[in-house]
Amino acid sequence: MDGIANKPVYERRYDIDWLRVMAIGLLLIYHIGIVFQPWGVYYGFIQSSDSSSAFYIPMSLLNIWRIPLLFFISGMGVCFSLRRRNWKQLLIERSKRILIPLLFGVFFIVPLHGLLFQFYYNQDLEYLPNLGHLWFLANICIYVLQIIGLAFLDKNYDYNFFNFFRNRLKKPYFIYAFIIPFVIEAVLINPEYFGAYVGSGHGFVLGMLAFFSGFIFVAIGDEFWKAVTITRKISLFAALFLFLIRYFFYDLNGPIYLSAVESICWIFSVFGYGYKYLNKSSGLLKYLSHAAYPIYIIHMFFLYLGAVIFLPLKLLIIVDLIILVVFTFATCFIVYEFLIRRITKIRPVFGLKMPKSNINFS
Repeated sequence: MDGIANKPVYERRYDIDWLRVMAIGLLLIYHIGIVFQPWGVYYGFIQSSDSSSAFYIPMSLLNIWRIPLLFFISGMGVCFSLRRRNWKQLLIERSKRILIPLLFGVFFIVPLHGLLFQFYYNQDLEYLPNLGHLWFLANICIYVLQIIGLAFLDKNYDYNFFNFFRNRLKKPYFIYAFIIPFVIEAVLINPEYFGAYVGSGHGFVLGMLAFFSGFIFVAIGDEFWKAVTITRKISLFAALFLFLIRYFFYDLNGPIYLSAVESICWIFSVFGYGYKYLNKSSGLLKYLSHAAYPIYIIHMFFLYLGAVIFLPLKLLIIVDLIILVVFTFATCFIVYEFLIRRITKIRPVFGLKMPKSNINFS
């Protein structure tokens, strides 16, 4: 079989780790940006009295691909995981990694920033368990259950289905054929905004397509990564071109089929550049890979806390933005470093494994 036979089955892909860390970092920044949009309060965010349309331009560029990218990466992670686990082990591992943090977050994390929202707007304080920003984890739990049957496949995925794509991808531009299902989804469901992922049928189906595609791309092996690397510049150019069309002609909300194409072109360019330049290990990557997930879980509380503290000071909007970015990242890393990472008993509820040499400050 071509493509994956020349590489170890269990090779670590550091570029995927880097992209996961970067995607979560961008998610935090995007959420901070929502504070300064006039529609933020309608999505349950504390909203600044000052808003900025200028902030929305880079936010719109990011929003069209940041969440689909995370679904792609999640599907890739399941494929990597299945190469060294059976279906029972995968269910146990993903339950520990996703389901337990999801349940903990729904009852003990999300209600906290809900209380901050209520406090800021002088509402009656009410404990309200809900998915909040953890909706992403709920979707992943469903997708994992859907894909579990693939655990019975040969770990090298030497089947006609995968070999068909391996052969076609020897012509790298075939990579763009993978955009077709995303265009079909967008046209059939036809959401008002392509980036309206939360709690929508569009978000669920798009996430499922991205998750399964990520799995398939890793199963295909080298041919996919070679193709996405060779075409990375064209993908980037196409994504930028489509964004400029969306910006200049459609007020950032272009035809849904063009948004689907733009989204996947961004993602293919990210994978291509990542594969070429980021597939390297480092101590920083190891630290950030462990920190990213717990920080994703807790970041909304500290974002809201920063908004409660600093927005009433009526500072310049750019100053507020910088302060909220610094405050949110700093407090999240402090809590991760000195509490989550070091207190053994709470590590599992944030998706962390028990350390080999236990650090227990409890």
